Amino acid sequence: MEYVYSALLLHKAGQEINEKNMEAVLTAAGVKADKGRIKALLAALEGVDIDEALKSAAAMPVAAAPAAGAGAAEAAPAAEEEKKEEEEEKEEEFTAGLGSLFG
Repeated sequence: MEYVYSALLLHKAGQEINEKNMEAVLTAAGVKADKGRIKALLAALEGVDIDEALKSAAAMPVAAAPAAGAGAAEAAPAAEEEKKEEEEEKEEEFTAGLGSLFG
């Protein structure tokens, strides 16, 4: 994430987003810059309108937040139920194994 943040910071500051500037920002933040990751991010950002991407990203969480909250609330009981079933199965397997000891 720090690589993306460095690109966003450079964009906000009106600086050119290039390998040298990103490495300088990362180093200033105390991150050991990986040139391969920088090059990969620069390649991914090629042709991207960052302002437009930020506008669409800012709009998305507002619309998705209620749905995500409801989905998470529904998923929690199902996950707990699966856990209980798995524990019961393990207990049954364990007790079945003990029964064979006493034949």
